[in-house]
Amino acid sequence: MLRFLLKPPRRSRTATAGALLAAASSFSIFLSDDNGNHALHSDLHSFEATLSVSSPLRHLFRPLELPSFLSVPVQSGGFLSGHSFVANPPSFFSLNKDQTGTAGTDGNGTNCGKNCLGRDSIANSAALAGPAVVNIAVSQGINGLILEKSIGSGTIIDPNGTILTCAHVVVHFRNGKMYPKGKVSVTLQDGREFEAAILNADFHSDIAVLKINSKSKIPLPSARLGSSSKLRPGDWVLSLGCPLSLQNTVTAGIVSCVDRKSSDLGIEGVRREYLQTDCAINLGNSGGPLVNLDGEIVGVNVMKVLSADGVSFAVPIDSVVKIMDHFERRGRVVRPWLGLKMLDLNEMIIAQLKERDSSFPDLDRGVLVPMVIPGSPAELAGFRPGDVVVEFGGKPVQGIKEIVDIMGDKVGERFEVRVIRSGNKAVKLYVTPEEADPER
Repeated sequence: MLRFLLKPPRRSRTATAGALLAAASSFSIFLSDDNGNHALHSDLHSFEATLSVSSPLRHLFRPLELPSFLSVPVQSGGFLSGHSFVANPPSFFSLNKDQTGTAGTDGNGTNCGKNCLGRDSIANSAALAGPAVVNIAVSQGINGLILEKSIGSGTIIDPNGTILTCAHVVVHFRNGKMYPKGKVSVTLQDGREFEAAILNADFHSDIAVLKINSKSKIPLPSARLGSSSKLRPGDWVLSLGCPLSLQNTVTAGIVSCVDRKSSDLGIEGVRREYLQTDCAINLGNSGGPLVNLDGEIVGVNVMKVLSADGVSFAVPIDSVVKIMDHFERRGRVVRPWLGLKMLDLNEMIIAQLKERDSSFPDLDRGVLVPMVIPGSPAELAGFRPGDVVVEFGGKPVQGIKEIVDIMGDKVGERFEVRVIRSGNKAVKLYVTPEEADPER
């Protein structure tokens, strides 16, 4: 079980990943006696409440030999006692009626341009998306006694009650299979509470889709999906959610990086990209939305670096939309696997490589293959370390992302690949991707 505080990391090749808190995150509440036995007891002062993180991403970190986690005792009588709502909850998010609702208005109602940051820009963005943000509680118990409770966030994305959240908030993964953690309860900002069903979840992306069935005549709020591809470093974004069970919490920051690779974080296995922001996110923010100044969802918050301030990560909404499409068409996410380690090349890297080896191909762009995994489709196709991919599937490519996009979810389909080898030798190869092993 992951704990949410790390011991000081050992210096190793995984020192960067050792500081990463997968899931930033949902937490579980246990009552344990001095012997470590989980139980419930009427005298809370004789027990220790321990916060812990349960996340499927721990499987991704297992081969990285991360440092062990520590438990943190929390005194009873604090915020862990549960949720409480007044009979008529206040409206935490409201649009300034004097404003147009767009990001480009200043405090005097003057339109200062679509992309400017006005006095009410952040508040108006929160007002648009905030009502659709929900608190998610997953309870496990025996004979009516709750023994464990995981807390996270989510967003209603359509009036039918479809909710986006993180997989680790609601499910466990074992041997490639999904197992619900327990009964899922969803609480809206206005105080309404519903049970939710888990429609699907993906291990590698840590994305899950829930559904609530509301028979109420009062419509459900929903947030709009934006486009993460339009984001630039420095763009303003908001993080909404329920950190530490504190509902209706908004923090603001900027986009620090639009394509932070999983390898940069020391996460091995299937290649992923994240949005990096400096928004403050904490335990319980997992699954909550990252929102632009137009009130649109541009990401789903998944994790943070524990040992640093302002280093948080979200799954880009464009990737989430593709995952949801896979769920709808196939019932799961299908990822092709070639068995290549790849590196994007630019002019500076190429110049450095040519200084080391004058026979390196004369190129200005391409994808370098530094390693070919034995027994993989790439090895069977004839790829060699040092190859530079310049065409894939009959299309010119300059980066790994283009190759991934061309493959899509095509497993078992043959692709023609053109590579340039040492001495500017051009070679055509034919590779047939396999489906990626979920445990790989």
